[in-house]
Amino acid sequence: MSHSSPKPQFLIAAPSSGSGKTTLTLGLLRALARRGLRVQPFKCGPDYLDTHHHTQAAGRPSLNLDLYMASVEHAQATYARYTAPADVAVVEGVMGLFDGATRMQGSAADVAEQLGIPVILVVNAKAMAYSVAPLLFGFKNFYPGIRLVGAIFNFVNTASHFQFLREACEDVGVEVLGYLPNNPAFAIPSRHLGLSIDAEVQYEAIVEALADALPQTIDLDRLLTVTNTAAPTWVPTVPSALSLQPRRIAVARDEAFTFTYLQNLDALQELGEVTYFSPLADAALPADTDFLYLPGGYPELFAEALSANLSMRASIAAYCAAGGTAYAECGGLMYLGRTLTDAQGQTLPMTNVLPCTTSMQQAKLTLGYRALEWKGLKIKGHEFHYSTLEDQGLIPAAVQITNAKGADVPVQVYRHGNVWASYVHLYWGENRTFIEHLVTNALTSAPPE
Repeated sequence: MSHSSPKPQFLIAAPSSGSGKTTLTLGLLRALARRGLRVQPFKCGPDYLDTHHHTQAAGRPSLNLDLYMASVEHAQATYARYTAPADVAVVEGVMGLFDGATRMQGSAADVAEQLGIPVILVVNAKAMAYSVAPLLFGFKNFYPGIRLVGAIFNFVNTASHFQFLREACEDVGVEVLGYLPNNPAFAIPSRHLGLSIDAEVQYEAIVEALADALPQTIDLDRLLTVTNTAAPTWVPTVPSALSLQPRRIAVARDEAFTFTYLQNLDALQELGEVTYFSPLADAALPADTDFLYLPGGYPELFAEALSANLSMRASIAAYCAAGGTAYAECGGLMYLGRTLTDAQGQTLPMTNVLPCTTSMQQAKLTLGYRALEWKGLKIKGHEFHYSTLEDQGLIPAAVQITNAKGADVPVQVYRHGNVWASYVHLYWGENRTFIEHLVTNALTSAPPE
């Protein structure tokens, strides 16, 4: 990447999951935005829930940077494009700093190296004092392709506790930038897909409390100084013009359907006219819909409201029965089934488009990267769900699906007329061949072949 004038940019990483990097990231995003800075958030990996929280905290859309689902060049271009108008860029890592799909491939460290940005290490110091020294030394010196420029400690009990940590930093040559106290008020309850987005959680109040507290124990000015580095230059490109009949694309977006990649939505904007609608609140699909996209989300949390919206259920069912083209993933698949059974055992009717039922009973975690190949078209994605599916006549499409190591996995892409559905969240922000094939064939009377 070519570079221009410097600006603060950094990746927030941790030795392991559970260190509090998401909590710290959210507090930093809000604290920096309060200063009047345009703060651009990013998230390493395929997580679509953290980006939702980033967007709320920073006031700017957060984007995923994933080196398995997309190329290095695509990640660099995405980063350059969205960093260009910002004052500060903040990238949240994934898992431990060096944890990748294969060794460190696709890890937060890999992303930091490819983007050329410094790393801030967040360390859970709850049960650690001076012993943090060899940990810091190892993370600083293990891989020369990254620059660890500072450390922030989480779950610090007292000023004397922090002094031990400060001395450890001094002795290994890692600058200490501050700490976050061990405070229950900063805890955001977790759900099965990560941090909670339940309405009852006072999310905004927690982020505000974090933003109030951070400047008291973390040197934000110093953080911005040590991470000030040359920013990538972004040269806008003109999208290739498609000789297509205009498509009217309807995308579900409300509290029940939130798991989307912004780059995917950008791609749809180039394939047609996108209209957002709410399966919870709206009475019917947007008029004259040519292509329907139902992304993932939390339909199980809103199953009663989704079921009660009879007119929307009927509208979607009629659209699909008439040969309308649709793509549904994970939560969208659940909504298109006959019924959905929630965690409390309540079974509720859904749209009855697909011959299947889904359930949150006997929940079992299924997750991992997925590579798909269909009729020579290749695309990658990510599977992450707890619900189970009972097949009552679904027909799998002839799609080969493997994990990151090339092994076959049981997940399927189902096809029912012009309706396609899967538990896999596809990423077509770079490789658009699959979704482009569906959209461009959406006006034909026969299913796309």
